[in-house]
Amino acid sequence: MTASISIGTDSHGKDVLVDVEELLATRLLVQGNSGSGKSHLLRRLLEESAPLVQQVVIDPEGDFVTLADRYGHVVIDAGDYNEREIVKMATRIREHRASVVLSLEALEIDAQMKCAASFLNALFDAPRDHWYPALVVVDEAQMFAPAAAGDVSDEARRVSLAAMTNLMCRGRKRGLAGVIATQRLAKLAKNVAAEASNFLMGRTFLDIDMARAADLLGMERRQAEQIRDLERGRFLALGPAICRRPVAVKIGAVKTSTRGGTHKLMAPPVTSGEDFQELLFAPEAADAVPVAPPRADPPPRAAEDIIRALADSPQARPAAPELDFGQNEPVVMTVLEEIVADLGDAAPSIATLYQDFGVRCRMKGLRTPPLDLPAFRKRFAMAQAGMMDAADVRWEPAMRAADPLPEDMLAPFLLIARAAMQGQPCPDDAALARAYGTSSPGRVRRLIDYMEKLGVIVARTDFSGKRSIGVPGLGLSTAVAEG
Repeated sequence: MTASISIGTDSHGKDVLVDVEELLATRLLVQGNSGSGKSHLLRRLLEESAPLVQQVVIDPEGDFVTLADRYGHVVIDAGDYNEREIVKMATRIREHRASVVLSLEALEIDAQMKCAASFLNALFDAPRDHWYPALVVVDEAQMFAPAAAGDVSDEARRVSLAAMTNLMCRGRKRGLAGVIATQRLAKLAKNVAAEASNFLMGRTFLDIDMARAADLLGMERRQAEQIRDLERGRFLALGPAICRRPVAVKIGAVKTSTRGGTHKLMAPPVTSGEDFQELLFAPEAADAVPVAPPRADPPPRAAEDIIRALADSPQARPAAPELDFGQNEPVVMTVLEEIVADLGDAAPSIATLYQDFGVRCRMKGLRTPPLDLPAFRKRFAMAQAGMMDAADVRWEPAMRAADPLPEDMLAPFLLIARAAMQGQPCPDDAALARAYGTSSPGRVRRLIDYMEKLGVIVARTDFSGKRSIGVPGLGLSTAVAEG
């Protein structure tokens, strides 16, 4: 038994069907230049399959929130929630099989990528009992899985690309079927695009994109010219869930639309130049906004405003809030100790930790965080290793020995270096994993191998399984410990 839906008609007027069960196993890639009808196609697919399967939509522009009005999707406005809340909601989505639209419209591109990564990772990491089938639709996928570095941070690109790769490469066993749409194949990471077995290719003009589309559709290069001639709303379809040979599809009508509707030609108002002159250059007083009547209740205040008000209050603020570096340092050390103590097994992002650091500093009377993000990253790594006082000359050799390492490896290395300096047993894998921000034993092993290749450590494991690690830059070694 198959569950098929119609996405449109072919050149003979016959319905072109998509087998949803097969689509769950084989994934879908949609490509087309801006204005080719990708969003219309995705909306048709979502509307037709809504009664058959759970749907999760990653929506960077807020185009699909109107599905909630007719099909009952839950809209999550990512701008209203923090990372922990997004992860918790994603976990509940898998448990309760709710169809949702994650709207990223209110976020900047870096934040969109990080939010989508956290959300997708939580879907991916759900307990096995919650691995129900779901279509995961990602519009503008080139934003979340870019083929090359752009104007976004390396951290945002790395976590977002990893999450998209997991979705397309390993999501099937967890019930997650990726449906990704992109404006240009050349902008989309190849290892993400290559995992799709079904394709809907819309109008595109650049030779490199036409060549890749033709390769995916199994067409000869000279046949690729027809991709340039496709009309808006027409796509070439191929794949085990659709058809075994390329077929042209005219996408059918939809029942919902974007919040703003479709932009159509609109003539300017008929008026004289003098009227426009008066409207555009009217005195400022004529354009003054009328004063609104006072509210019975004050509007809600943002948490940041309340925290700032507390820091500015006479009771909370010391007589001299702007302290110099020497006076700031005890506050920094105290706050770092508190954060490390409260961290436990959690592994929040460094941006989340820095935000927490700023809040705690303000609560202790500092109006602005005394460290910028790079300095905080270094001090937090030292704090995780128990090196709270950055001015302590005992830690200078360890910091010099860490110079060849990337920033994210500083904390586990310093943990090893401190153990070597104090003659303590080698930190176990669990301690190194917490310092590295992971729960994977495999990543810890690869971390140790990488640091060995750089020459900053030398690991030794005897036949009884006891491990010690030497630090050549210090001329010291940890005591042996169980590996």
